Amino acid sequence: MSKIYTNELKAALEQFSGTEKYYFNPLFPEHRYTDGIKYLATEAGAYWLIDFIFSYCEVPALDGEEFQVWKLLVNADESASIKVEDGNSNQLKEFRIPFTDFPLPQIELWLVDQVLILPSEY
Repeated sequence: MSKIYTNELKAALEQFSGTEKYYFNPLFPEHRYTDGIKYLATEAGAYWLIDFIFSYCEVPALDGEEFQVWKLLVNADESASIKVEDGNSNQLKEFRIPFTDFPLPQIELWLVDQVLILPSEY
């Protein structure tokens, strides 16, 4: 992914505030995501990230947390880590991803009352 595209993607994501429509994956009907998350998933080929978050957002360490901060950090070797915090910088869980082609070096997404959003959409 070129640096120009990465910068354009970051700039586009920063423009989202609120949402006009909520989307869902039939595998996770109790969860929703916003226009900004849909844009991210489409442009970055990151529907896998939505599925990952919805698959693990209720593991025992996270169950009952109504506000979750999901931070994807991509390493130079294309591996990644996903750290989950409670919104007060308390880490609740960490996952390792052996490979990703995610175009940004990092991103933060929020899961608020079962709705996945960009921080600018809060």
